[in-house]
Amino acid sequence: MRERYREGAGFEEVAGYSRAVRHGERIAVSGTGDLAGDGSVGHPGDTYGQTRAALERALAAVERLGGRREDVIRTRVYLVERADWRDAVRAHKELLGGVDPANTTFFVAGFVADEMLVEVEVDAEVAD
Repeated sequence: MRERYREGAGFEEVAGYSRAVRHGERIAVSGTGDLAGDGSVGHPGDTYGQTRAALERALAAVERLGGRREDVIRTRVYLVERADWRDAVRAHKELLGGVDPANTTFFVAGFVADEMLVEVEVDAEVAD
């Protein structure tokens, strides 16, 4: 059985996706940034602030579908070239240190919103 979580932001409806989907024990969280429903970006110019906010939002989606932070098994951190990767990994460690999921951090050409520096994806497996 599939369960979906939508935050209700307008882009989910326009693009036809969910913030997160749970299928059995697996939870996949879509690319998540520090982006408000009105399209504004939080923490402008702040890699650490955007990364922390994006991870908090992604982890909240995991929780909405019955998971916990400790269930996270993989993360992906996407950064634009002008982002400071050190600030991104610092925020990652603060929120997921001790869980220590598999991680890939890499640079991308850009995001839909020009002010976005960071987007994250999170995968979790929940033991029933």
